[in-house]
This record gives sequence, structure tokens and C-alpha cells, in this order.
Amino acid sequence: MEPLLGLCLALILAGASSVLNNCTCMTNKWTVCAQDGFGNCTCTLVGSNHKVDCSTLTSKCLLMKAKMVLLKEKHFWGHPCGLLDNDGIYNPDCEDSGIFKARQCNHTNTCWCVNTAGVRRTEKGDKSLSCGELVRTSWIYIELKHKKRPSAFSGSDIANALKHLLESRYQLHSKYIAAIKYDFPFIQIRLNQKQKSRCDVDIADVAYYFEKDIKNDSVFHSNSTLTVSVNGDALDIEELQIYYVDEKPPVFCMRQLVADVSTVLTAVTLTGFGIAVLVMWLCTRKNKKTEITEMDEIRAPSLQ
Repeated sequence: MEPLLGLCLALILAGASSVLNNCTCMTNKWTVCAQDGFGNCTCTLVGSNHKVDCSTLTSKCLLMKAKMVLLKEKHFWGHPCGLLDNDGIYNPDCEDSGIFKARQCNHTNTCWCVNTAGVRRTEKGDKSLSCGELVRTSWIYIELKHKKRPSAFSGSDIANALKHLLESRYQLHSKYIAAIKYDFPFIQIRLNQKQKSRCDVDIADVAYYFEKDIKNDSVFHSNSTLTVSVNGDALDIEELQIYYVDEKPPVFCMRQLVADVSTVLTAVTLTGFGIAVLVMWLCTRKNKKTEITEMDEIRAPSLQ
């Protein structure tokens, strides 16, 4: 009996050790995890006490907040790109649920309003600025360009591979994948989410995770390089742009744009640091004859 009892105790200890070693957040590497005496693993966001649900994606707001903590610890505040004037890189204020607060401010008391993707959609003001509501980003266009290859992929094979990736890796329900278009070597993924249930992941979070994967800075704990296979052939992405389309127009106009355009576009480029914001909207002017020669350069490409 004693040898058997010893074996059982060894197995229990080995199992406990295995559980302890597995106390990690597989969907978010920017967490600190600890196990209690009952074997329950609890993970909190780096730099805060906010508990993270590791069974799903972490919200973009919380991820950006954790990223800022890490950047500060590495003394990157003096980076030439800056944190005050680059709308894509800032330390956001998040609701308890993890979504962005409608109004964001920096430590110079400059404030602005954002959408559900955390992108600025108003002129900057002071702390008296009122944002009212958090406007939803209902459409996201992900533009990709793959590396040169002898021949084009099959359009249906590309669509099936990326659809499977979005559903399996990022837990996105297929009903939010509006279309996947392919025109060698360009790919466009169209995501549409006017409303979502509480248990569904947000398309803005999916786009953020996907962006990080493409840039080899995966948020997943494994931190492994993303590999996408199309019928056994690797899909190597060399360019990425992400466009966010809000369900309501922004409340500011860029003086350079005076055309009748009704789309809010925010581009995230694969190269470079941060997010470049391109906003196109109807700017009301008395002189309707003003021409915009740069419009074709700013408009997002469309794959039919």
C-alpha cells in the first residue's frame, strides 16, 4: 500500500506543478498571472488590477494601456514619434468593461473624442470638451498585399484560409465577415459589425490582434509568428492597411478636403510606427467649385 500511496502523491504533485506552469493567459502576453491555493489561475493586466478573461480576446483599449506601461518602463517616452501628437499611440482611459471612454485626454489636458476603435474623430480641445457618446466603428477594411510569387492564388482558397483564420484564431463569428476579395497580389477583408452580442468579440479588437500578428508583435502568449497557409503554400504579407469606418460622421473637417465624401477612414500601415489617420467627410463651404487633386491618393482602394 505504501508504494501505491507514494505513487499517488507523486502524481498529484506532478499534476499540481503542471497546472502551476500552465497558469498563463494564452490570449494576452501582457498579463501577470497567479494561482491560488485551490488551483484557480487569475490573470491581471500589466500595470493595473484589471482582471483579464483569458478565454477570449482582450479589448484594444486595455491592450493599448498595457503597452503604454511597458513603453514607459523601457523609457520610450522620448521616442521621436512622440505620445502626445500621434493619435494612434496614447495611454487610453477605459471603461470597466474594457471599451474606450468616449473622451480621451493626455497629461497636458488636451482632450478629444474617439470611436470604439480608439481613433480620434473630433478636433482636440481642453477638459471642457464633451463627447456625449462612444460612436461605433461598424465597418473595418483590412487591405493586404502578399509577396511576389510565380502565380496567383485561387480567390476562393484565399477567402477560405483567411475566413478560417479569423474564426479560429481570433474567435470572430462568420456573420461579421462581410467579404474577402482577392486581386493578385492584393487582398481586402471586409468586416461589418453594426451591433454585437456581449459574448462576441469586437471587430476592432480582431483588427488590432491581426495587425500585431502581421507585424510580428503578437499579443498571444505564445508570441509565435503568424503563418497562413493556402493549400500548403505560405501566404506572406508584406503590406497592411486597416481602414475604420464609423456609423456616424466625425465632427471635424480637414481644411484640405472640401469634397462631398462621406466615409471616415483610419489607416494603419504595416511600416512605420503608430496609426496614420485619414479622415474624409463633407466639409461645408460656400465655394462649391473648390477642387481636390489629392483625393485619389487618399481614397481607400476598392476591390470589386
